[in-house]
Amino acid sequence: MEFFKPGRYFDFMGQKNIWFAVSVVLCLTSLVMFFTKGLNFGTDFRGGTEIEIAFKKEIAPNDIRNAVQKLGFSAPDVIHVTDETNPYRFMLRVQEVSTIDDAMQTKIQDALCFASASGGELPADRCPKDKQPTELKISPGGDKISLRYDKEPDLAQIAAAIKTVEGVELRAAENNPQIVSPRDMKVEIQLKSKGDQLMDGLRSSLGAETVPDDPMRVEWVGPKAGKLLRDAALKSVGISLLLMMAYVAFRFDMRFAPGAIVALAHDVLIVTGIFVVTGREFTLTTVAALLTLVGYSINDTVVVYDRIRENLGKHRGKTFTTIINISVSEVISRTILTSTTTLLSLMSFLILGSGAIKDFAFALFLGIIVGTYSSIYIASPLTEVIDRRIFGGAKSSPGQKSRPRKREAAVV
Repeated sequence: MEFFKPGRYFDFMGQKNIWFAVSVVLCLTSLVMFFTKGLNFGTDFRGGTEIEIAFKKEIAPNDIRNAVQKLGFSAPDVIHVTDETNPYRFMLRVQEVSTIDDAMQTKIQDALCFASASGGELPADRCPKDKQPTELKISPGGDKISLRYDKEPDLAQIAAAIKTVEGVELRAAENNPQIVSPRDMKVEIQLKSKGDQLMDGLRSSLGAETVPDDPMRVEWVGPKAGKLLRDAALKSVGISLLLMMAYVAFRFDMRFAPGAIVALAHDVLIVTGIFVVTGREFTLTTVAALLTLVGYSINDTVVVYDRIRENLGKHRGKTFTTIINISVSEVISRTILTSTTTLLSLMSFLILGSGAIKDFAFALFLGIIVGTYSSIYIASPLTEVIDRRIFGGAKSSPGQKSRPRKREAAVV
């Protein structure tokens, strides 16, 4: 069903300058906010340790923040997580991660009698050959050490040795260290991560009646990994835009591609600007939502372009501007119904969802609204402007010679 009666269409192109101005203002505002205020990057991108705790009783966020700072953690973020089942649920984020640098690794190797790659000599009285491990690996998170021996080692001696290393603590657990593979004589030592140290410190300062024994969730990302993820996210969005431009140029015409890409960049920029203004976290989940938005928005634009291409053959005597108006009028009801249905589905995630699902739904909800708007008021009008000013399009349709104008349909 068409939004307008047959023989009538809405003059979308007559309003293009107004909407171009609105979009330029929104995009410039987003850019200014991006470079002045900046995005609130999550742990995925800036690195750090993130821990989620369901406290046993009511506690003020400031009390939690002060307790975390007294433990030596810098710039902690304390965020209340809305949860009807547990009203005392908080997410704590600190910049420290449980990585072990080269100097600390050398101390651990020396304490556990592991000869380094440089072939350094170890004291024979403390490290006889039969007690030296043949392999030593430290996990990237700095919370686990793996050893291999030629014969069964003395676990108590290993525990005593690791306790002599300043800055390293054994995790309070049964069978730590323990032999995890008797066949290979593989030993694992569990170390306290920053999350463990944070939980222990909070339990000591706030009391066991307030802090639970275990957190709900612990995640960490190193600063180098965060930078790599941030760069990869930017590349993925950029590559997707280029591939979409190639697709539109191949399927339609080169003069259609720039309008589609400008509309996609416009959508991503405005949604990112809203994230800056609202201060919501920008994470890998947000990037996934932006990539989903790119696909959804180009689908809307392709529907409009496809109808324009059909009408170029049906209405040979009409101007390109008129054909765009007719084409958008014919598909706008489909666009509105499809977008509204999708928005209603996302509303349930926004209302009932939590965590990453809610962030994903928020970004996609905004993106669909902006994407629908750009498909109608940015992509198609910009195609007409590019055709007229760059490709030298005449008043008639692209690729057609000017003909005497016939009586056109009424404009509403």
